[in-house]
Amino acid sequence: MRKEYDFSNAKRAKDVPHLSKLQAEAKGKTCIILMLDDEVLQNFRAKAEAKGLGYQTLINQTLTKSMGYRTIDEVR
Repeated sequence: MRKEYDFSNAKRAKDVPHLSKLQAEAKGKTCIILMLDDEVLQNFRAKAEAKGLGYQTLINQTLTKSMGYRTIDEVR
């Protein structure tokens, strides 16, 4: 692999028809930047590892429960 790549002429996904279609179909999740205390993040990572989950999945489940909804895993 090269040490440096030139993306100056690259197209955005929205300008490539098949990628634009995939983005339109991918509903239900949004990428955000969220600042958490180190202790909170460490706690979620440890709990998620013990459960065999990703920590972001565990955070999402916890937030979903706090809204009074059941997670997909609980419905099954």
